[in-house]
Amino acid sequence: MLLDADESQLVLVDFQERLLPVVFQGADCLANALKLAIAAQRLDLPAWATEQNPNKLGGQPAQLQALCRQTLPKMHFSAAEEGLTQWLRPEVATKPPVGNARSLPKHLQKPAGSGPERNSVVIAGVEAHVCVLQTALDLLEDEFEVWVVTDACSSRTERNRDAAYDRLAGAGAELVTTEMVLFEWLRTAEHPEFKAIQALIK
Repeated sequence: MLLDADESQLVLVDFQERLLPVVFQGADCLANALKLAIAAQRLDLPAWATEQNPNKLGGQPAQLQALCRQTLPKMHFSAAEEGLTQWLRPEVATKPPVGNARSLPKHLQKPAGSGPERNSVVIAGVEAHVCVLQTALDLLEDEFEVWVVTDACSSRTERNRDAAYDRLAGAGAELVTTEMVLFEWLRTAEHPEFKAIQALIK
C-alpha cells in the first residue's frame, strides 16, 4: 500500500523551541519536518501542528508554523483528546435530498461541499513515546490510516523512541521515512512539483 497525496494530511506534533534541544537528534527531526511541511504546501495537502503546554515549552519555530493551516495548543498528550480528530475529519453539512424519483438513491448522494476524504494521516514529532504515540494510537482507533515518519520523530532517549516504534508497528501504524513519503506523494518524475520537492532532499 502506497501513500496517496489526494488522501493524505500531515500532523506535526510538538516541535517546540524549549523541547527540541533535549531531544535525541532533534535538529534532524525538525529539518525533516520542514521538508514534509514544504512538500505538503506545494502539493496542497492540509498540514496541522500541535503544541504541548506552550506556556511552559514555548511555541514551534515560525517557519514551521507558517506552513501549517492551524496549530492546536493542548494539555492532553494525545492531540485527538483536544479536538485534532475534528480538524482531520470535519463534519460536513448535508442538504436534504431534492429531486424526483429519478434522483440518485440517498446512499449514492454526495454531501454538499464535501471534498475528497483524507483518511491517511502522516505524523511526525516529539516525543515519539508520549505525544506522538498517544495521538497515533487514538487516530488508529478513530479508523484513520496512520503513517509515522521515523526520521522526523524522536524522544529524549533512543530507547524510548525505539520502544514507541515497536508499539506503533504492532498497533497497525505504517513506519516510513521522509523520502518515502515525499516520493509516494509524487509517484512520478513527471509530476509538476518533482524538481522542487527533489531539491528538498539534495
